[in-house]
Amino acid sequence: MASDEKLRVCINEVLTDDVLRAILSKLETDKDRDGFGLVCKRWLAVQSTERKKLCARAGPLMLRKMAERFVRLVELDLSQSASRSFFPGVTDSDLSVIADGFRWLRILDLRGCKGDEGWFASSVVMALGYHICVTDAGMMVIGSSLSSLQSLNVSDCRKLTDKGLGKIASGCSDLRRLHLSGCRLISDLSLQALSDNCKFLEELGLQGCNNITDSGLTILVDGCWRIKVLDVSKCSNVSDVGVSSVCNACSSSLRTLKMLGCRIGDPSIVSLAQSCKNLETLVISGCPNISNDSIKSLVITCKDSLKNLRMDSCLNLSDASLIYILSHCRNLEALDIGCCEDVSDAAFEVLGHVSFESRLKVLKIYNCPKITVFGVGKLLDCCMSLKYLDVRSCPHITKKSCHLAGLQFPECCKVNFTGSLSDLDAMLDVLI
Repeated sequence: MASDEKLRVCINEVLTDDVLRAILSKLETDKDRDGFGLVCKRWLAVQSTERKKLCARAGPLMLRKMAERFVRLVELDLSQSASRSFFPGVTDSDLSVIADGFRWLRILDLRGCKGDEGWFASSVVMALGYHICVTDAGMMVIGSSLSSLQSLNVSDCRKLTDKGLGKIASGCSDLRRLHLSGCRLISDLSLQALSDNCKFLEELGLQGCNNITDSGLTILVDGCWRIKVLDVSKCSNVSDVGVSSVCNACSSSLRTLKMLGCRIGDPSIVSLAQSCKNLETLVISGCPNISNDSIKSLVITCKDSLKNLRMDSCLNLSDASLIYILSHCRNLEALDIGCCEDVSDAAFEVLGHVSFESRLKVLKIYNCPKITVFGVGKLLDCCMSLKYLDVRSCPHITKKSCHLAGLQFPECCKVNFTGSLSDLDAMLDVLI
């Protein structure tokens, strides 16, 4: 009886906190880590102190409680979207709590915290004395308190101006990633602040920031020459001059450049060809002034590095560009040539003569009226890795015509013949 009592030892009396942390570190999935915290209160406390990432919807009171529990949190996601939102949303008051309670924070996501809840909701919250969106006041608090912040996403936070972003730049000098897409009030002054303070910046999203100009980009890369990813899509005041400045300054680091709808032409592509031999992703959609010759020069330089190329609605491009791309870019995985109406079946015949196996996984050829089932057949013969093919609005490519031609699509390949963009299409748009 006495010996039995000696064997009844509680596991918590044997395992120290350090041992529990070691066990927790070996668990690979979120589900397993959450299960760890369900064992008992002590294990839950250990799990809480070691948690690094949290995705939440919470106001100031709940944020304070989370700050007390998750003392070593590194990543906090409070982003909002059509499918993930809450009332009244993230406010400057919330940011004050975050700045005071999450001192270890390195990554903060505030995408979509724009305060568009509607007139009635806005009136109610304003009557209570709150701001229903993120403003410069919140950014100033973050910049003053979270000096170790490395990644900030404030896309579509439409109230932000150069004042708030300037404080972020001066207070968070270790910033590596900054996304400002849709922040239409910021200007070149924000880029000046980044250039002066954030020397290690690697990723910058400026989509739709129409006050950004060529001068701002030139100033930016004077100090931030380590940039790997830059998105200036729909920046109507960005032209070849600004793009060339980026290419020259960031020649060894630039991996991704997105310029959808910008006022650029061959000089930008030639600058890329001359300087950026490590380019992996290029988006030039809706840039009608780009020619076959500049694309050829780019392919010569980036044939081994280029993986994702989106050049839909580049109306001057024809078979000559596509033939050169398919015959030289051995690592290409995603290609969008939608609405390039001069591209025909002839471009795909080259696939049968290349010396390497195509790695193409995604191909979008929607609204290309000169491409037929013959071209698709050539594609299927050589692209064994194909997972997605978009042939919408191609009058000669239908389910019936493919069936009559005896085309056999791989089981893993989704073919979009008709209809609107699906969830998969949306995901692919992000990819390229």
